[in-house]
Amino acid sequence: MENNQELTDLLALDLGINIINRRPYAKEVFKWQDMDLLPHSSTDTLLCEIFEWNGRNWRTTGNNLIGYLFSDGILSTVKDQLINTPKHPALIPDFEFTKESMIEYGLSLPSLFNIGVNGDIKNAKNFSVRVNNVTRSRITNIDSPGIEILKNYSQFTQAKSKTYRKNIKFNYLSTSLFYAESVEIFLEKDSNTGLDVSFQTQDVEVDAKLNTDTQKHFVLKYSGNQAPLAAKFTKGKDFNIM
Repeated sequence: MENNQELTDLLALDLGINIINRRPYAKEVFKWQDMDLLPHSSTDTLLCEIFEWNGRNWRTTGNNLIGYLFSDGILSTVKDQLINTPKHPALIPDFEFTKESMIEYGLSLPSLFNIGVNGDIKNAKNFSVRVNNVTRSRITNIDSPGIEILKNYSQFTQAKSKTYRKNIKFNYLSTSLFYAESVEIFLEKDSNTGLDVSFQTQDVEVDAKLNTDTQKHFVLKYSGNQAPLAAKFTKGKDFNIM
């Protein structure tokens, strides 16, 4: 398996950029892998969830493709298969969200990692979130439940064409989900700046490397069922999970 430096070099070569003495930035990784930051997620965010794109942001419709394709016991079985889809190393380098990128993402980014921010990030001297050991789950056309989903999807587009056009054809499906094994938080601020971070500790191991009035460095390691941080989206009309 490639290590972080090899993956970083490959990313830099493919994008035609120089990355020296730093981690790749999140935007660089997202561009390289054609993945997008989820606007919000929870542990019940599944593959094949249907999203809308409004020209600037993703928004979930609250529906999942399998709800249109299956019913009763078969639906329950396929849902369980999606929940238990294996996670494998994503083969992307560890990367970093900078203070500027967090502001650009509307300050909602930390909530994806169960990080609470008390105060205004803009008042920090420095604030970054480093993402480590990213894994990915995905559906394919050679494994269950991807095989069954693709077969039923093809039939659905013909038999329920009106429902398909209204709800799926021009929306997007999450065909890969990305998870962080751990994240590191770096915060530097003036002692009189009202800014702090907090965490949800369920299924999270917190290691305080540094915790003073002006500098903080926490490592959060996740276990159990995780919420994804990013996804690959495929337009409904192009969905073939190849």
